[in-house]
Amino acid sequence: MPEIPRPAIPIAMPIPTGDQLKASRTAAGLSQAQAAELMGYPLQTGSRGGVQSRTWQALESNTDERNMQGPAYAMFLLLTGQHPDYVLAPRPGAAPSVDVP
Repeated sequence: MPEIPRPAIPIAMPIPTGDQLKASRTAAGLSQAQAAELMGYPLQTGSRGGVQSRTWQALESNTDERNMQGPAYAMFLLLTGQHPDYVLAPRPGAAPSVDVP
């Protein structure tokens, strides 16, 4: 039997300021590099040998014109358990799609 499509769920997707993004990242207990890796942003080796994400740094900056787009921010909040209205949960009987330590 074919699966019946579910109606779309309206989710607010505001574009965060750099300060809002930083607050969400720190509330999740993530470094910039960890947050960038979670969201699929590129990582680079920093001048002191550590891993960093220049993209994430720019998104948190108040002087850079780049902002994280609303849908990406909504996904970040969902992935880190911070979305004010929704949580991610597996479908009943679904196997995890990635290995979780």
